[in-house]
Amino acid sequence: WTPQEKLLHEARLKAKAKRRLRRASSRDSARESLSEGPEPGPEPPGSPKGRAHDRRSRTGKGRGLPKKGGAGGKGVWGAPGVVYGYQEPDARDPNYDEVAQGDTVYATMVPELEEEELEKNVQPMVLEYFEHGDTSEVMELLQGLNLGGRRPTVAALAVALALEGKASHRELTSRLLAELVGPVVTPEDVAWAFDAMLRDLPDLILDTPEAPQV
Repeated sequence: WTPQEKLLHEARLKAKAKRRLRRASSRDSARESLSEGPEPGPEPPGSPKGRAHDRRSRTGKGRGLPKKGGAGGKGVWGAPGVVYGYQEPDARDPNYDEVAQGDTVYATMVPELEEEELEKNVQPMVLEYFEHGDTSEVMELLQGLNLGGRRPTVAALAVALALEGKASHRELTSRLLAELVGPVVTPEDVAWAFDAMLRDLPDLILDTPEAPQV
């Protein structure tokens, strides 16, 4: 330590010792004042402190006995001879035993995809499929999603991406749709997708002018 640090440390120790002396002297003075005070006598009958421990009724009725005969209060067992009915076990109870409650089944709930989320998930999936051409991988990924009532949108999106691509991409999309019918989509879903695309053909022409012929 430098000389300045040593001086600062010694000053802290001295201040700490002074504070201890002050606390000790204040405790001793408090004890002496209590010992010199008058001894407490019985409380007068009309004092508020005496009424706080009075078990008699404030309204003048009753015999001054505990309520409910000592049963039914918080943290008590209840009156002797009382038989309680069956109560459903509470999982927040400290004595709750999960093993004793029977078999517990855990299931993973996947929410149904919204339209924007579906496009974000399916579009990169189809574009990657154009690179590797593995239909089983796409089928496995789609089965992990909760498509719900948006299954036809998968077929429509795949065909729309194929229209913007090359002839090889359209051939791959044709093979993919054939593999998806059954495990992922139904023939009705594919028919609905093509009907929707024919209705939206004017919009498709803006991006792909050859869409009607393709």
